[in-house]
Amino acid sequence: MNGMIDSAMPEAPLLADHLALDLLNTTARSDGAVVDYWNSGDDVLTWLARCGVKPVAPGQVDRSALLAQAVRLRALARRLIARQKEGEATDVTELNMFLHAYLSAPHLGVDEDGKLTLSRKPGGDAIGALLGPVAEAVGELLVKGDFALVRQCEHPDCILWFYDRTKAHKRRWCSMAVCGNRYKAAQFRKRSSGEAA
Repeated sequence: MNGMIDSAMPEAPLLADHLALDLLNTTARSDGAVVDYWNSGDDVLTWLARCGVKPVAPGQVDRSALLAQAVRLRALARRLIARQKEGEATDVTELNMFLHAYLSAPHLGVDEDGKLTLSRKPGGDAIGALLGPVAEAVGELLVKGDFALVRQCEHPDCILWFYDRTKAHKRRWCSMAVCGNRYKAAQFRKRSSGEAA
């Protein structure tokens, strides 16, 4: 589960600790080539479901339009997050278009234990309802995020992003189990070969 993914990995990794950054991680690197996990509207629907975003009426979603809009949102998010990380001014007009398409209303319900719950119920256009929570996560990251903690994996072959929520804020890898270990193994081999010489 890393930016240097195994090409057999069927789904995008969800390891960023922030939905907006998991959005960016729907592309990764495998053997030097970029892999896009979104090749159809069904791929986007599957990713959204894994992230907890459920379609109101899945049969009514134009899959090709969903794919096109999701890819557009991902490219926009990548641009905005990178600019914010660099401390550059950002034009949020296009992100506002996604946010304004996300119509929702408060909804009072009852949970399994009989307790009242308050949530937001999406309405309006199906694609706006699906991509709205993701656009909102991008907006919240831009407004509330500590961009000193928004990072890309330090492995030279990895392109994945994450939000460092560790106590000491020293996270360096998208996944210590993969990128961290690969990097440490490569450093060990480099030192060992130097000692052998």
